[in-house]
Amino acid sequence: MIGDVLISSIICNNLRTAYPDAQIDYLVYASTTPVLEGNSSIDNIILFEEKHRKSKKELLNLGFQIRNEKYDLVIDAYSKLESWILVLLSNAKRKISYKKPGRTFLYTDTVPFESFPKTNLGLAIERRLSLLEPLNLKTVIDPIPKLFVSEKENQEAITLFEKHNVRKDRKTVMISLLGSETLKTYPLEFMSKVVDYIADNADVNILFNYFPKQIEEAKTVFNGCKSSTQEKVYFDLLGGDLRSFIGLVNQCDLIIGNDGGAINMAKALEKPSFIIFSPWIEKKIWATFEDGIHHLSVHLKDYHPELFDHKAEKTLKKEALSLYQEFQPDLFKDKIELFLSQNLSASIK
Repeated sequence: MIGDVLISSIICNNLRTAYPDAQIDYLVYASTTPVLEGNSSIDNIILFEEKHRKSKKELLNLGFQIRNEKYDLVIDAYSKLESWILVLLSNAKRKISYKKPGRTFLYTDTVPFESFPKTNLGLAIERRLSLLEPLNLKTVIDPIPKLFVSEKENQEAITLFEKHNVRKDRKTVMISLLGSETLKTYPLEFMSKVVDYIADNADVNILFNYFPKQIEEAKTVFNGCKSSTQEKVYFDLLGGDLRSFIGLVNQCDLIIGNDGGAINMAKALEKPSFIIFSPWIEKKIWATFEDGIHHLSVHLKDYHPELFDHKAEKTLKKEALSLYQEFQPDLFKDKIELFLSQNLSASIK
């Protein structure tokens, strides 16, 4: 997923600082490469494609392609079946991953797969940085993922803002409207209320992040908003692809909405974020850089912990849609108001 690939790129960034002359290659799903454009820490992007998942022969071919590179070091931040096979075939001198039952023989070094974060970086960041510990790097570790936006991409986003007559005298809020799946998407009727809260509390421009194929869901949210809110929404202002979306986010002042790739990209562009987590996702993993000011998040468990007692992730995932109904937007209305006042003080009415 985009968020995983972007966050895992901090491994490449820190390796580049420690080993400026090394060849650093990154194996990722083909659909995620736009978030890596412009990153000079990565020499080569190796694509993991659908054919590698569907065909054992193709997966083996990829493994032998990796073996031919004669890598000194392989870091497995994925740690699932496909990567185990590739690590085994790599024949790298040193192989690092997480300490998990039944697979430690694959690696020369393993690190604990921690269950609780030690800092406000969040487990997603801390776990990936832990993979660098066996190397005893003498450089200062940078935990922040980076996105690189070209001047051309910035200018194209500015031109798009001008084309849609986006008001320059107001700050701009991006809404992460939909999650990567239904079970990660805050109910649309609730999201309409969230957008209303934003419009009621701040004189801002509002952009919706959605794909053209999701236009009906986006319309449902828009139609559920008050007319005074709708006047602030630039509904048709969309990027044509992921890179143009990144350019648009770079012109925004903050992002609010569902956890996912859009939030992680905004954070990498140093934009304040307010995340609404799905009931079955663990906040402690993806609430990265949480400081109560620039990065806030809410989870149903914060308000109704009794609904989560003695329930495993599989159970919570099955119950996600019903649990979402308990996650009324009124529960965290004050948190949104606080977030806006802390990050849009010049725009608050």
